[in-house]
Amino acid sequence: MNLKKPLNTTPVTQTQPLSSGTETSSPKKQKRRIPFRNHRSKNKKHEGQEPEQQKRSHSKKTGSALPEKRPESPITTNRKKKPSYSEKTVRRKLDLLLRTGQLLMESAADTSRIMRNMKRTAAYLGLPDEHLNISINYDMLMVNLSDEEHSFSKFQRCEKHGINMTAISAVSKLSWRAIREDYSLERYEAELDKIQSRKRNYSPWMVTIGAGFACGGFCIQFGCDWPAFLYASIAAIIGFRLRTILNELGSNTYMNIAIAAFVSTLLAWASAFISTPAVENLLPGPLYAWMHSDTPWHPLMACALFIVPGVPLINAVSDMLDNYTSIGIVRAVNTLLIVVAMAFGIALAIQVCGIDNFVKDLSMTPHHSYLEFAIAAAISAMGFSMIFNIPRRLLWVVALGGLITVCTRNFVSLGASSGNIGLDMGPVIGSLVGSTLISIIVTRAVHWFHTPHHCLSIPSVIPMIPGVLMYRALFALIDMRGVVGEVTIAMNNAIQASLIILCIAVGVAIPNIFARRWITPKRQKLLKLLIDRRKQRGKFVDLTDIE
Repeated sequence: MNLKKPLNTTPVTQTQPLSSGTETSSPKKQKRRIPFRNHRSKNKKHEGQEPEQQKRSHSKKTGSALPEKRPESPITTNRKKKPSYSEKTVRRKLDLLLRTGQLLMESAADTSRIMRNMKRTAAYLGLPDEHLNISINYDMLMVNLSDEEHSFSKFQRCEKHGINMTAISAVSKLSWRAIREDYSLERYEAELDKIQSRKRNYSPWMVTIGAGFACGGFCIQFGCDWPAFLYASIAAIIGFRLRTILNELGSNTYMNIAIAAFVSTLLAWASAFISTPAVENLLPGPLYAWMHSDTPWHPLMACALFIVPGVPLINAVSDMLDNYTSIGIVRAVNTLLIVVAMAFGIALAIQVCGIDNFVKDLSMTPHHSYLEFAIAAAISAMGFSMIFNIPRRLLWVVALGGLITVCTRNFVSLGASSGNIGLDMGPVIGSLVGSTLISIIVTRAVHWFHTPHHCLSIPSVIPMIPGVLMYRALFALIDMRGVVGEVTIAMNNAIQASLIILCIAVGVAIPNIFARRWITPKRQKLLKLLIDRRKQRGKFVDLTDIE
């Protein structure tokens, strides 16, 4: 007998709800759920595989094509292919670096400025400082880029030495602008060509007249009156123009200087006869009163001072202070040759004219008011600024600087012993105080006028250059006749001139050195930031990638 109870095969039906919002008490139908272990079991065979292999396995199972792999974006990967450089590109960059230094050297920039600008330009060009060697000489520039396997060297001669403050300022601004705005090589070269071929700010005749009146301003500082100022200016104008013509003809530079000094001195000597009684009878009374000078021989001292190389003198001392001794010595020797040529021309003219005691009899002690000192200093500073090609917008600034410098020098150096108002401390201390004061002022003014320090300070101190003492010392040596005291006079003038030049250079340089140490960390920080950005963009040359 089968005792088992038959299974109930009657299907279970769900009772319909009696009314809305009510439910029956019958059990709910459970939803079928896939256990978690089953989900994992599907991907079990893919465990331990790379994502790429899993995708291929999935594509085989589903029959769908695997999409092509796209190259990763350089933005997401932050990986850039290093650019390769050809030897031609590297040599072109070295050539641009040399041209920058050449333009500065031939424009009479000091060696420290040349080195700073060349290093900044090298940073723009992507030439790594640890592999770059720069050598600066007065007539030759050399650069070398090398590592253990490569070496690239180039040389550049510097032949046309002059003074161009506008070019110095323009190159300094270009080196900063190029690295900030990421100039192309073509654009940088075009800007360099533009600076090199730019016309000077003043016409030749404007420069000639400015140089003549600058010498007249010197004459006032030596104690002459205003008619003598005019005669000194005319003699200097003719001598300066003659020297310019001779330079254009290509004759020897030192011979041109001697000829210009000779002619200017002859004209100044001839102008002295206007104030003699013989001419008084030939001229109307009012005209003679206007043309008569009580100091007729003073133009002899100032008529050739346009030749005095004030900028090379200051650069020579500045280079030696900055440990560029060899270049400083070359500049000093070149300056000495210029002064010797000028002294030879003046001495020859003095001998021809038969003037005795040119060295001792003419007094250089002024007796003018400070207003006249200020006017004469401003005229001299503006006149020499035209020779130096200062931008026109800065002429009034340089005139104000010359005024401050000379008046300060005269107040410190002159005094009761010479019948003037002042501290009576002598010209050496006066020159040091005057140049130091204007250098401190210019240290701040460079930020107002956006121009290098030397473009304002040097033209301002040029009226203090002791050109008369320099050629008086040489003239005394040339004109020795065995008279007792001649050697003493010559050495006294030479020592006085040397000390004054040294004090002027130190006064200009020392505040600039301290200001540079204060400003340089900020500029170096900015330059380092710009260099790091260029390195990240792959702008620096890697010698291992040279093709």
